[in-house]
Amino acid sequence: MTDVVLRLDHVFVVRTSNVLLDDVDLEVRAGEHWALLGPNGAGKSTMLGLVGAQTHPTRGTVDVLGRRIGRVELQALRREIGHVDPRHPVRGPLTVEEVVLTGLTGTNLTMLRWEPTDEQRAHVRALVEQLGLAGKAERPWAVLSQGERGRALIARALVNEPRLLLLDEPATGLDVAAREQLLETVDHLHTLWPSLTSVLVTHHLEELPVTTTHAALLRQGRLVAVGPADDVLTTEQVSATFDHPIRIAREHGRWRASSGRALTSPT
Repeated sequence: MTDVVLRLDHVFVVRTSNVLLDDVDLEVRAGEHWALLGPNGAGKSTMLGLVGAQTHPTRGTVDVLGRRIGRVELQALRREIGHVDPRHPVRGPLTVEEVVLTGLTGTNLTMLRWEPTDEQRAHVRALVEQLGLAGKAERPWAVLSQGERGRALIARALVNEPRLLLLDEPATGLDVAAREQLLETVDHLHTLWPSLTSVLVTHHLEELPVTTTHAALLRQGRLVAVGPADDVLTTEQVSATFDHPIRIAREHGRWRASSGRALTSPT
């Protein structure tokens, strides 16, 4: 069995004459944790839609978990992919446990006439505890902090025990403390499930967890650099990607970006 989880080969995506992805090649292996970065409009969301089995390429091939997009039933494939989106709509007065259970049905609401088994409920409770929400399974969604909601959505994405986890700007809307708690959770889950592969999309290097192993920089639909994170996330390559001088540093396993231009004090 191959350990290649994702493979994009000469992928183009064209919509209404606009080239959203332009000859993209990418290979992601089991247990790797990728960061996908680039400015607004670079094609990150389009790429995430492909690897999440949500859309098809215009040209080229996309293989996800050993299945080729266009030759497989997408709904079945999506059940093997966990997707964390902080904009996920929660409808109705649900508890944390009920929100996580909707990951089993792939819905926004608990399904009528569907009742989880005792084993499923126990699995959900264990996930909630492992992700830092011990004692909060019965708490209403409406009273959760943004950080707690983020961790609950990670639990929802993991409830089907996927091989691939996609995180779409998971720190959006979080304050600094909540962001750090969320990133600690991401680092922790990679310890709990070492074979889990992940792709995290963000605009900000400060939102990358310590466990990030690889990175891809995307600009105007083309990959600027791809490979091990320390080789890709450099001052030169990040500056080229964002078309602005940006100084990159790494401290205690985390990346930091600052302006590459010297500031002068007013006289």
